[in-house]
Amino acid sequence: MSGRLCLDLAGTKLWRRSLRTELLNSPSDMGRWMRQAELLDDPGPMDTRGLERVRRLREAIYVLVRAWPPGDDPSGAGFRDALAEVNDAARLPLPRHQLDVSGRLTRTGGVDEVLGAVARDAVDLLSSAQFGKTKECANPDCTRLFVDVSRSGARRWCGMAECGNKHKAASYRKRKKQQTVMET
Repeated sequence: MSGRLCLDLAGTKLWRRSLRTELLNSPSDMGRWMRQAELLDDPGPMDTRGLERVRRLREAIYVLVRAWPPGDDPSGAGFRDALAEVNDAARLPLPRHQLDVSGRLTRTGGVDEVLGAVARDAVDLLSSAQFGKTKECANPDCTRLFVDVSRSGARRWCGMAECGNKHKAASYRKRKKQQTVMET
């Protein structure tokens, strides 16, 4: 959806300016996200401490992406704290990838390995030319971030199913209403 693992994690908190919808409500939600992100095949038992660490990294990534590049005067302690959080996590180990005898990939590890993989992806994104293609959804309420890899570079929505279709439907209804008013 977002085009980057770190932005997928940042997207587990929706509507930051209004409804603030948390998608990682429990350790089991976090484990499910790890599987869906294809970081770990079986995250094993998760706890609230691990959940809090993942949420902390998520918020640090969001802060950095919104404030990047830092320029001559990085914007305050929040920015520096977020940078330290991402850099600390980027030093953690990565999930272990191995092949079994049938040639199937297995991904093992725990919270540390997931934090390491996500933080390294954030470091890679922030230090790459691809960062210039990073955008926030054009829906004023939506705060999802994505990398626009479209040929034209004109992508506006986090996804058509989420925000794009809603905007298009609202625009259509508005045009129809105006047309009806003009005809009467």
